[in-house]
Amino acid sequence: MATIQSKISRGHKYWYIVESRRVNGKPRPIVLAYLGKARDLLARLAGIRAPLVTKSFSHGAVAALLQVAGKLNVPALINKHVHSPRSYMPSKPLRNHLTVGITLVLGALGRVCTPTSKRGWWEWAKNTSCEYLLRCALGRIDSQHFWDLMDALPVHSIPTIERELLQQVRKHYALEEDSLLLDTTNFFTFIDTTNHKCTIARRGNNKQKRNDLRQFGLALVVTRKDLVPLFHLTYQGNTHDSRVFSQVIQQIKERMMQLELDMDKQTLIFDRGNNSKKNFALIDELSLHYVGALTPYHHQQLMEAAEGQYQSIRFQGKEQAVYRVERMIWGKERTVLLFVSDRLRSGQLRGIHQLLGKKEKELQQVQRSLRSKRNKDEHRQALEKRIGQLVKGQHLEDLIVWRLVEQPDQSLGLEYSIDSTRLRMLEEEVGFRILVTDRKEWNSAQIMQAFYDQSDVEQAFKNLKNPYHLALRPQFHWTDQKIVVHNFICVLGFLFSVLLWKQAKQAVQYRGTLDSLLDKLNSIRLATLIEQTSQPGRPKVVYQLEQLSPQEKELLDALEITDLHLHPPQIKGVGVYETDPV
Repeated sequence: MATIQSKISRGHKYWYIVESRRVNGKPRPIVLAYLGKARDLLARLAGIRAPLVTKSFSHGAVAALLQVAGKLNVPALINKHVHSPRSYMPSKPLRNHLTVGITLVLGALGRVCTPTSKRGWWEWAKNTSCEYLLRCALGRIDSQHFWDLMDALPVHSIPTIERELLQQVRKHYALEEDSLLLDTTNFFTFIDTTNHKCTIARRGNNKQKRNDLRQFGLALVVTRKDLVPLFHLTYQGNTHDSRVFSQVIQQIKERMMQLELDMDKQTLIFDRGNNSKKNFALIDELSLHYVGALTPYHHQQLMEAAEGQYQSIRFQGKEQAVYRVERMIWGKERTVLLFVSDRLRSGQLRGIHQLLGKKEKELQQVQRSLRSKRNKDEHRQALEKRIGQLVKGQHLEDLIVWRLVEQPDQSLGLEYSIDSTRLRMLEEEVGFRILVTDRKEWNSAQIMQAFYDQSDVEQAFKNLKNPYHLALRPQFHWTDQKIVVHNFICVLGFLFSVLLWKQAKQAVQYRGTLDSLLDKLNSIRLATLIEQTSQPGRPKVVYQLEQLSPQEKELLDALEITDLHLHPPQIKGVGVYETDPV
């Protein structure tokens, strides 16, 4: 039978519900419930509850990302390679009781969830459960914190860290033994023209049309199915894609061998911007399987040979006419596929007609300007040169027919027209794709599918330019070392994200995009319930997840973070440098 009993402790009387039970044959009082002091018991009986103060934090994305970082032991892996560049600082520097490894991980978390400057990092982090999960104070992290600890990571150690990290990924996540996708892009900066200390940022052909600004380039290799980044390289912004390809192809093969990937199953897929005789010779020398693309303009004879030789195949649920042949390309016989891409053709036709419209407006401006000018020989020569330059452009050769005519008032007039016959011929010529591969054993549909999957790496770059998640910009660094480390942080965040995406797709057949997954995780919040009492001492604090939908609950279970707020992840290398981190 249970009874209510009291106990004096430090001069105060406390009440308990106690039941007498036999333990080892002897009667012992067993406490069933603690009731507190008499006034607490009275308040409970009267239905009076202590006031609650509640606050909630964005939790899902931070918890899932920290779970991945802890599973892969990322901070400790980075900390092995840390070395301070300044003699007056310790070789393994700490700032605000945080190591270099955890600082870079925190930077990666910020890039994934809400891209912001290093100065604005805490403004984001204070509204998340990051501080609670790590059990350490983060309020003093500012831009100087990041700069000091980024300085301690030697650039030459990043490939080694990346390799060791990917070896951990292979242990915990099954990587597909399939094709690898390679692509390059560039990111503009606001680095001053007179800054000669920065050698990476150069002016070049910017893919975001900011040719007026200095830029740096980024090469990225990802797996075909899950977009897991296996290699990245930051390079000078004025380097052509084909030159970058020749620089990285050997490193890519070394990375594949270091990860013990099956070389017979791996196929490197790249676009025609990487083409050159030298690059194909390197591929042949390294014995790499590949699928690439050729420029139709440089292979007119192949296009002429294909006339009337097309065969129909089934591709992506539609009939597709394809010409397949074995042909000598750059000194070696290779399998070549030629076909018309409807999507490419419609895009090129739209571009041609838009360009023609633009050229017509410019020619009309020239016509209006000529009405008030007199005919002079030197003026005529300059005008002919100007109009000749104006009608030039891709696909415009012989398409615009023009001439200068002398008017009765001795002024010059411009007459022009669109050659409709040439335009019809041009419309028949556009849209061609030419693929080249050494995979003779693949059927045509497999080769085409492999090439079209190359657009997935372009999607990866779109993610790195996404202003809401994963963005590489804004970046406010102007030294080579900082830019390279900043890019490593961004790729690290992208790696964490695609691993979560892969886990969600495998466990619960998640069909959304990576962006929608991060949005969904960011919306899952952790509530803090603080019970305010009139008694001295710490208030009672309870952490619990806000009400979850069935889909959110299923997602948290799949990512193994449902109870993470009750059992925070054990991450090595947060506040101390481990002597043997791995």
